[in-house]
Amino acid sequence: MSTLVIVESPTKARTIRNYLPSGYRVEASMGHVRDLPRDATEIPAAVKSEKWSSLGVNVAANFEPLYVIPKDKKKIVKELKEALKTSDELVLATDEDREGESISWHLLQLLQPKVPTKRMVFHEITDDAIKAALNSCRDVDQRLVRAQETRRILDRLVGYTLSPLLWKKIAPSLSAGRVQSVAVRLLVSRERERRAFRQGSYWDLKATLSQDKTAFEARLVSLAQKRLATGNDFDEHTGQIIAGRDVVLLNEAETLALQARLANKTWTVATVEERPVTRQPAPPFITSTLQQEANRKLRLSARETMRVAQSLYEKGFITYMRTDSVHLSQQAIAAARSCVETLYGQNYLSPQPRQYKTKSKGAQEAHEAIRPAGYTFRTPQETGLQGAEGKLYDLIWKRTVATQMAEARQTHITVHMEVEDAEFRSSGKRIDFPGFFRAYVEGSDDPEAALDNQEVLLPRLQQGDTPACTELSPVGHETQPPARYTEASLVKMLEKEGIGRPSTYASVIGTIIDRGYAQRQANALVPTFTAFAVTALLEQHFPDLVDLSFTARMEQSLDEISTGEVEWLPYLSQFYLGDEGLENQVKTRQDQIDPNEARTIALENLGAKVRIGRFGPYIEAEHEQNPVKASLPKDMTPADLTPEQIEQLLKQKVEGPDKLGLHPETGEPIYILLGSYGPYVQLGDATAENKKPKRASLPKTVDMESITLEMAVDLLALPRLLGQHPETGSKVQVGLGRFGPYVVHDQGKEGKDYRSLKKEDDLFTISLERALELLAMPKATRGRRSQNKKALKELGNHPDDATPVNVYDGPYGPYIQHNKTNVSIPEGQTIEALTLEMALPLLAAKATTKGKKQSTSRTQSTTQKSTRKTTAKKKTQKKTAQKTTTKKTAK
Repeated sequence: MSTLVIVESPTKARTIRNYLPSGYRVEASMGHVRDLPRDATEIPAAVKSEKWSSLGVNVAANFEPLYVIPKDKKKIVKELKEALKTSDELVLATDEDREGESISWHLLQLLQPKVPTKRMVFHEITDDAIKAALNSCRDVDQRLVRAQETRRILDRLVGYTLSPLLWKKIAPSLSAGRVQSVAVRLLVSRERERRAFRQGSYWDLKATLSQDKTAFEARLVSLAQKRLATGNDFDEHTGQIIAGRDVVLLNEAETLALQARLANKTWTVATVEERPVTRQPAPPFITSTLQQEANRKLRLSARETMRVAQSLYEKGFITYMRTDSVHLSQQAIAAARSCVETLYGQNYLSPQPRQYKTKSKGAQEAHEAIRPAGYTFRTPQETGLQGAEGKLYDLIWKRTVATQMAEARQTHITVHMEVEDAEFRSSGKRIDFPGFFRAYVEGSDDPEAALDNQEVLLPRLQQGDTPACTELSPVGHETQPPARYTEASLVKMLEKEGIGRPSTYASVIGTIIDRGYAQRQANALVPTFTAFAVTALLEQHFPDLVDLSFTARMEQSLDEISTGEVEWLPYLSQFYLGDEGLENQVKTRQDQIDPNEARTIALENLGAKVRIGRFGPYIEAEHEQNPVKASLPKDMTPADLTPEQIEQLLKQKVEGPDKLGLHPETGEPIYILLGSYGPYVQLGDATAENKKPKRASLPKTVDMESITLEMAVDLLALPRLLGQHPETGSKVQVGLGRFGPYVVHDQGKEGKDYRSLKKEDDLFTISLERALELLAMPKATRGRRSQNKKALKELGNHPDDATPVNVYDGPYGPYIQHNKTNVSIPEGQTIEALTLEMALPLLAAKATTKGKKQSTSRTQSTTQKSTRKTTAKKKTQKKTAQKTTTKKTAK
């Protein structure tokens, strides 16, 4: 008997194949096999003339979706149908969430199996889990399918109804989305708060004291029995103390006077308070908390985190990564407790197994939290994982193991000291028992270092003690604007407000960045001018769609559809149709929206209007009763725009650029300008003969105000020749590129070898010797393609050239590599049994195939060139003939 098992990916197929009995064939659907049409080319000819076809949903026919097979999936569907013909049973083993249920349902609709069909679900890919899943198969859950389909239809209705409106009123290629637009509004609202923020300043005193030869610090907290002002006492809109706050606000002069008055005075301990504190470990990871921690600790984006987690799951290292549940199975708790006892000892084990309760009402994405897979947990070292996969597994392992460890016990100590009429406070923290800190501390990848950092030790102090003050320093403070959202804090806010599903946050944030609504600056998400314009339009004309409460209620309704509490069709009808439905709202309001007004961004305290144009944002102002326009730099955001920059751009447009001086050798003027890609210097004027004068961008560490003529001359001289490489005789240069200053070893046809300058290197003074040092260093690699990647198995040297033949782990599973030739390991072949003799014919076959492809490519290229030359020759002959005819006619 033959059974066909269908999963989503080749990696998952390879892993699950190891645990299935003989007679089971596993194939991959490569994700969704059907979806709503992505563009007009995918709409079937039979319905292309229908008005609703561009929407992909026949609203008049009970919101019937138009499903099509994407071009890149037609071959896969054909192969699955062929595989089914020789099978006696079909098992659908797609992921256990709504998305996976939907894929299984679509496969059923397309394959139309005439053999028995089962739905198999599991949340980890291990031998025991797969055997248990085979014995407890079920049918496709139609309620989950309907809930997912309703979400898909709803997202299509919002996106495809609002996006065309944004194209007409603001700019092409913009998009709106049910969750996306709310997330963008959060970014914009925070940036508005930052722009409206007014800074306040305050001063205090910091003391260094000594008791029993132990130094400790204290801060001034009150003066004459009145509390000292802190940052929390300031109104962020005025920069002044909030009305009604009875506090002491010191300026610099008053602080210096107080410092002098307290010098050499006696300090006395007034009170000592010790307070015991216990801390419990955080719950195991769910999708959103994994994204947050990976962003904080590993600097991975939400999208990258989910990609890596998907790979770990499909390879059998962790449980399913799309889940809202913090529940741990009994086998997981037993495995974690075993790890604690083995690695840390009985004292670090929690007295009772610790279980966590899920707070989210709609937590139904999966059965369990994200944890290491199996009845026993492999330590990070035992997995052999490298790079991002190794780091993310390490994070998941530590967090899971920590859940079954003892509480951390601390003592918080607060000491109040008096000197004259001033009161100082010193705070300390003593860790009495580290507990789960030994395995996992939020915010640190090194638990031992975290323990040291968290402990703030004070000397033993008692009431009446008189510690000696060894230093008293005035400290100035400035209040700070609200912090921008990072990916971690945005995910946290979306989850807190009940907006969207955690499993979609990665794609939502990715879309926000890809569509130009936000830029990454360091780890922060900074909204663009386009984000401001789109948010303002939606807030004014479609406020519900960007309202947090409305969107959260919508999410709750979609959850209730999956449980049968709400009917999907009446819900969609109410949302989209009728007088208050989205369709009618767009029809009635689109004529009320003035495109010029929609493209204009209202920013306070600017002497110009900011608009969105065809080629990006620009400013517009009146000059001598005429409008003047100037493009804004592409990487400039509303947060960066100041009145001074606007003045510079407009002055440059009206009066021309500022002249730094004349070039000492050529006598040409050197200008400083602000362009689309930031500030730069230019040698000479643009003329008909010299349309592109030499230009050089300013280094990121240099602003327009500090640039000098000498520095500009040096920048315009780049790339600068440092000398010849002693081994090759080729030139070595220093230059400034997109990613900063660099040195390059230019070997002509052999290629160029680049290295970035280090922080301590100076672009203008670096020597040839230092450049050679940098070039001798190993080249840094970006992304996953590391030249230093560790081989899973070394097979030996190739007999033809004595270079190594190794097995590596790739995104689609293990493969054999020899020089630049890669070949996948055949199905059923294990890495352990693979030998050099078995690998050589596989490499030879692949090399032959590559050679044929290259030969074909070269032949096609030669043919195309020959055809182009022949066509060009015919066109030339035709034009010559036309000219001759014209001349003869004129005669």
